[in-house]
Amino acid sequence: MPTATASLCVEDAVNRRRGDLIELSHSIHAEPELAFAEYRSCAKTQTLVAEYGFEITAAPGGLDTAFRASYGSGPLVVGVCAEYDALPEIGHACGHNIIAASAVGTALALAEVADDLGLTVVLVGTPAEELGGGKVLLLNAGTFDDIAASVMLHPGPVDIAAARSLALSEVTVDYTGRESHAAVAPYLGVNAGDAVTVAQVAIGLLRQQLMPGQMVHGIVTHGGQATNVIPGRAEMRYTMRATDMAALRELEGRMAGCFEAGALATGCEHQVTETAPAYAELLPDPWLSETIRAEMVRLGRDPLPESVEASVPLGSTDMGNITQVMPGIHPVIGIDSGGAAIHQPAFATAAVGPSADKAVVEGAIMLARTVVRLAETPAERDRVLETQQRRQVR
Repeated sequence: MPTATASLCVEDAVNRRRGDLIELSHSIHAEPELAFAEYRSCAKTQTLVAEYGFEITAAPGGLDTAFRASYGSGPLVVGVCAEYDALPEIGHACGHNIIAASAVGTALALAEVADDLGLTVVLVGTPAEELGGGKVLLLNAGTFDDIAASVMLHPGPVDIAAARSLALSEVTVDYTGRESHAAVAPYLGVNAGDAVTVAQVAIGLLRQQLMPGQMVHGIVTHGGQATNVIPGRAEMRYTMRATDMAALRELEGRMAGCFEAGALATGCEHQVTETAPAYAELLPDPWLSETIRAEMVRLGRDPLPESVEASVPLGSTDMGNITQVMPGIHPVIGIDSGGAAIHQPAFATAAVGPSADKAVVEGAIMLARTVVRLAETPAERDRVLETQQRRQVR
C-alpha cells in the first residue's frame, strides 16, 4: 500500500472511531485512579483493541495495571504508550485520559495497515507516570526489548513537536530523634522536626548556587503529633530536577549534604530513600519530531518554533528513559485550558472540553500518520531497526 493511501487509511480509521475514543477519554477522566491502582482505567484502555483482535498480555513486568496489546507480525515493531494515572485530589489535571484515548486510536488505526506496512503495533499500558516510574520498571523488565521505536503525546496549553523534559529523582528523608514533654523536659528530647527545619533552611540557601535548569521542591509529610511533645520522628519528600542526568546526580550530592546537616545539627539519625526510579530527560528523535511537526501544521495547528522548544521543558516524564534507548517522541498537543497549566484544577476541567476531544482525535491521526511515514521511508525504517538490533546485542 503506497504511503499516501496508508496515511489516508489511518486517518479515516481514527475518524470512524471518533465517538468511541472520546467516550473512552471521558470515562477514564470520570474515574481518576492513582499510581499502580489504575485498575478500571487499565481495563478500559484495553477494551477497544481487544475487540479488534489485539493479543493482550496482562501485567508485564509484574505490574498489575500495565499491559501489552499486540497486532500484526511485521519486523518493524512500534510501541504506542498509553498513560492513565491521575493526581491526588485534582484528578486528571495532567490530561492522561487524553493520552490513553489517543494511544488507543493510534493503535487501532495502525492495525488496519499493519500487514501492508510490515508492521507490528504494540499498545503499552504504562501505569504510574506521575509517581512511580512505570515505564522505567517496564523497560528494566524487558517489556520494550522487541520495540524499535515508541510514540505517545501529552496535552498542554500549546503545541510542541520536539518536547523536552527535565531529569528527575525523588527521595523521602526520615529523621529519627527522641520524644519528650515540650515543657517538662524538653532537654531530654531530640527534635526531629527541627532537623527538617535545618535541612530546609540549608536547601533554601543552596538554591542561590544551583546551576541553570536545576531545581528542588518538597513537602513535609510528617512533623509530629502534638505540640507539647518533642517530635521523635519527622519526614519530608523532595523532588530534584536538572537538564540532564549528569546535572541531576551533581544536585543529588549537594542535597545529600543539606539532609545530613539537619541530622548533624539536632543529633538525629536520618535515612534517605529513593521513592521511585529516576526519570531521564526526553531525547526526542529528530526525524520523528519533524514528521509530527509537519502533521501538526497540516491539521492547522501552530507548534512552537524549533528555536524556543528547548527552553520550554515539560516538567519530567518516565518517557525520557524510553527515548534514551530507542527512537521516540513525546510531543505536546495543545488544548484550550483558559490559561491554566498542567497540574492545576482548571486543566482537569479542560481535559474533557471540546478542544480536548479534538486533541484525542487529531493526536491519534498525527501519531498514526507519523508511524506510517516511518514504515514507508526505507532509510528511517532501517535506522530504527538497526538501533534495536544494537540494543539486543548489548
